[in-house]
Amino acid sequence: MADAADLQFDAEYDVIVVGYGYAGGITAIEAHDAGSKVLLIDKMKHPGGISVCSYGAMRSAHDADQAFKYLEATNGGRTPSAVNRALADGMAAIEPYMRKLVEANGGIIGPREKVANYPFEGYDTFYQTLIEEIPNFDPDTYYPHVRGAPGGAKVFKTLEDNVALRGIDIWLESPAETLIANPDGSREVLGAVIRTPGGVRRVKASKAVVLCCGGFEANEEMKMQYWQMKPVLAATNGSNTGDGIMMAQELGAKLWHMWHYHGSYGFQHPDYPYAIRMKRLPDWIPGREATAVVQMTWIVVDKYGKRYMNEDPPYMQDTSARPMEHFDPVTQDFPRIPSWVIFDEVGRRRYRIGAPTRNDPDAHYDWSQDNMQEIESGLIKKADSIPELAKMLDIDPDTLQATMDRWNELCGTKNDVDFGRPAGTMMKIQRPPFYAGQVWPVVSNTQGGPVHDERQRIIDVEDEAIPRLFAAGEMGSAWGHLYMSGGNLAECLVTGQIAGKEAAKLEAWG
Repeated sequence: MADAADLQFDAEYDVIVVGYGYAGGITAIEAHDAGSKVLLIDKMKHPGGISVCSYGAMRSAHDADQAFKYLEATNGGRTPSAVNRALADGMAAIEPYMRKLVEANGGIIGPREKVANYPFEGYDTFYQTLIEEIPNFDPDTYYPHVRGAPGGAKVFKTLEDNVALRGIDIWLESPAETLIANPDGSREVLGAVIRTPGGVRRVKASKAVVLCCGGFEANEEMKMQYWQMKPVLAATNGSNTGDGIMMAQELGAKLWHMWHYHGSYGFQHPDYPYAIRMKRLPDWIPGREATAVVQMTWIVVDKYGKRYMNEDPPYMQDTSARPMEHFDPVTQDFPRIPSWVIFDEVGRRRYRIGAPTRNDPDAHYDWSQDNMQEIESGLIKKADSIPELAKMLDIDPDTLQATMDRWNELCGTKNDVDFGRPAGTMMKIQRPPFYAGQVWPVVSNTQGGPVHDERQRIIDVEDEAIPRLFAAGEMGSAWGHLYMSGGNLAECLVTGQIAGKEAAKLEAWG
C-alpha cells in the first residue's frame, strides 16, 4: 500500500484556505493567530467573491439563547441543533470581534438595531453590525471593479488589512483543482493541487484544508440538476461554480440544502454578463405590514399578462423568485419564466428600478438614474396605452387590461386581497406612457453544499467527518429553509472563526 511519506510536494503549509471572500479571510486570520502557517488562495485576479458586493450588515445577536430559538425555527428542522447553536453563539460575539479587527485600520463600528425578517421566537434579539467608516478609504476608488453597497467593501477592506498585517501568503488567479488524499484509502486530506499563473503546484497542508470557495450560482449544470425552475440567472460574478462542492464530493461528502438559494427577480441585459436585480426595498415583518411604507412602482405578470405574486414579500431578496417556479404540465413550460414588470410614467420618474452588482473588472454596465437609458436601448418597452403595450409583449390586450384594472381597483382600497402585498407599497399604474421589462429568477447566492458539523468538519455519506477537511461560509450553509438579511455575512464570520481554529489545532501529519 502506498504511503503518505512518498508523496511529492512543491510547497508546504499548515493550513490551506481555498477562497478569499469573507469566510476565507476570517479563516486565514484565525488559523494564523492560532500559530499555523497559512496559504490563502483564490481563483480570481481580484479577491472578495460575492461578499465584497454585499450591504456589509453582519447579523448579530444580543442573546445567544434567543438567537438559537430563532435559528431552530427559520431552518425548519433541516439543520442540526448543534450547528444552529454554534452559529447562534457566534452571532452574539460578532460586534466585539469586528471591533478588534477594525483596530487594523481605524474603522468605526456602528451597530444598528433591526430585528429579523420573520417573527419566530427570539427574533427581537437580532441587530446589525456595520463598519460605518474607514479613514481615508473610498470604496469606489479602491475597488473600481466592484458595484454594490459600500458597507460590503468596508468589511472586506478590513479583512484585507488584517491579512496583510499578519503577512499571510496569498495566491491569486490560483484555483484549487483537486484535493490530495492519503493514498492509504482513509480519505485523509493532505493537501491540494493548485493551478497558479506559474504552473500547477502540489501543496502540502500538514494540518488541514478549509474550503471557503462559495456556492454554485454560476454553474448551469448544477442549477439544472438541483432546481426545478430554469433558467435562473446569476448576479454579481461568475466565479462561484461549485468547485469546492465537487472536490468534497470526490471524497464522499454528503450534501444538504441544495434546493435553497437566496434569490429575487431581475433583468437580463444583452451586453452584461450578470442578472440585474430590481431595486432593493426595505424588509418588513409578517404581522407588521403597516411598517412597509416604501412604494413599489411595479407589478409582475406572467407570459399571459396575469398577476400571480406578492411582488414585495417580507424579504424580497430571498423568496421573491419562488413563485416563479410554477410548472404547467399541459404546456410543458414555466409560464412565469420570464415574467414582465409593468410600471408607468410616475414609476419611471420615482427611482431607478434596476441595481447591478458585481465583482468583475470586465463588466461595465450601470443603470441610469431616470431609467431612460434602458428605455432608449429597448431593454424596457414603452407604449402609450396598455393595449399597445400588450401587443408589444405578445400578450392578449384584454387580459393585460383586466389585470391593470384589477390592480388599480385594489390600490384604491389599499387592500391586496389577491396576493397580500402591503398597503404602503401599493401605487396605481395609470399615467401613460406605460413600461414593461422582462424579468427572470435571479440567484444572489446558493445555500447548498457539503454537510458540516458544529466544528465545521465536512461530513461524509456515512455521517463521519472527512479527516482534515473543513468548510466555511456559503459553501454548505446552515440556512436550510428561510434566510434572513445579513445571515450569510454573519455565517462567514462565525464559521470562519470556528474552521480556522479547529484546523489550526490539529496535529500535523508526517
